[in-house]
Amino acid sequence: MSSIIPVPDAPPIDLSQPLSLGPLLDRAVAVVPQKTALVGARGRLTYAEMAGEVSRAATAFAGLGVQPSDRVAVSLPNDIDLVVALLGIWARGAVFVGVHTVLALPEKRHLIDDCDPALYLTADPSEGVGAPRVVGLEEWRSKVASVDPIDQWPEVDPLAVAAIAYTSGTTGNPKGVMHSQHNALLPGAVAVARGSFDADDVFLCVQPLTILNLQVLNPLTTVQALATCAIADRPDPVSLARWIRQEGVTHFAVVPTVAYDLLTHPEIHPEDLARVTKPRVGGAGMPEAAKLLFEERFGAKPATSYALTEGPTLVARQDPGRPIIEGSCGRPLPHIQVVVLDDDGRSVPTGEVGEICFGPRRDGPWAGVYRTMLGYWGRPELSAETLRGGMVHSGDLGRFDADGELYIVERRSQLIIRGGNNIYPAEIERVLGAESRVAECCVVGRPDDRLGEVVVAFVQPAIGVEVTAEDLIGLCRANLASFKVPSEICFVEAFPRSPLGKISRYQVQTMAEG
Repeated sequence: MSSIIPVPDAPPIDLSQPLSLGPLLDRAVAVVPQKTALVGARGRLTYAEMAGEVSRAATAFAGLGVQPSDRVAVSLPNDIDLVVALLGIWARGAVFVGVHTVLALPEKRHLIDDCDPALYLTADPSEGVGAPRVVGLEEWRSKVASVDPIDQWPEVDPLAVAAIAYTSGTTGNPKGVMHSQHNALLPGAVAVARGSFDADDVFLCVQPLTILNLQVLNPLTTVQALATCAIADRPDPVSLARWIRQEGVTHFAVVPTVAYDLLTHPEIHPEDLARVTKPRVGGAGMPEAAKLLFEERFGAKPATSYALTEGPTLVARQDPGRPIIEGSCGRPLPHIQVVVLDDDGRSVPTGEVGEICFGPRRDGPWAGVYRTMLGYWGRPELSAETLRGGMVHSGDLGRFDADGELYIVERRSQLIIRGGNNIYPAEIERVLGAESRVAECCVVGRPDDRLGEVVVAFVQPAIGVEVTAEDLIGLCRANLASFKVPSEICFVEAFPRSPLGKISRYQVQTMAEG
């Protein structure tokens, strides 16, 4: 179990200036040098040990030719190395690009081609993605252990690009959201300033830390709270319950599927989650009945939030200290101004539906603290469109009630959320459509009690050819991450059409649910 060390008063985080990594690490080392900062399958690091390893990682990156502003792509399993890599990249003044280990090789190649990294740090150096320099995990560990730390944290521009987070693409390929160190550190700083987390908390990170939002919610918040972050290497409920019990976990943020598995697995007992006081779910909706059952069994009710890669992460969340309204994702965080706009960019009346847009708070104590994303990597026109008027136009539809609670009416058009993973049909349709035996295809989601949704692909075969569901499933497995592979292939002779001749996705959706 993580050691409980009394924490002396720490200097407050200064939100009047943009946030950067170096001062926050110095603050943690000065206040709690011997407290456990990170716990993973590899072992434990105190704050002093973590700062030393991050410093050596910066030296190792320099020795591998990484210059400030270079992109460094990282595809590592959940463990301490992944956090140290992110922080070492920032200490070098370079840009972190997370590449999920579960992606298929063509998907990884697309990300590498798009971001053009100076270095690719990977658990599998033989996968051949085309990066100019590839370093495997064992080689990386050896290099970090053999170099000296840097003398002092370098001066970096906290508002410059520090991370590129790839999000699913509505046109079939992912796009890279650019964030600064300040953007990524601010959610944690705000949480600490509001008293949401403190040094007594133990965070458990369950989802992959190659996702920037998960770095923001877990280790980057932990450093600022002077707390402890445990990194789960497997998401199965028995393993998670062991982590929670052994490390005295108080907080986790998971997709509803993980919460569902903890709630229903016969080997999970209430005492396993005895210290959990701040469970949170996101990535998909969790039925209110399931939340109440979770509270009845484990003593704490999961709170829901509204988050997205362009945030980064949280924009609004439920407050466990207030009555939680079913269907609401809570109120906007205090540093973010959220508005609901019509097609002409005007605010809609309370209760009416429009596009959810957000930007810096314009008045009050949090005015000007938040900065929007910096845009999409290599896509200036899309960046300008999304950031018009100085706000992020999410593309999500929502409404406010009279009490200021935000409701999501429809997430981004056509989005499928399977077990908390965002899937755009266009990604799968691109793969299926490249097969000569497929005339047309349409991919939709089907409701599922455990996963939220599963992927169903409707396919019209080309005339005069034979194609099987097994053929198309195999094609998807070869080109897509496993969570994107359709659970079912349905063949049709013809698709229902709109008056303009387009496939009626609404009618196909009805077919999937029928």
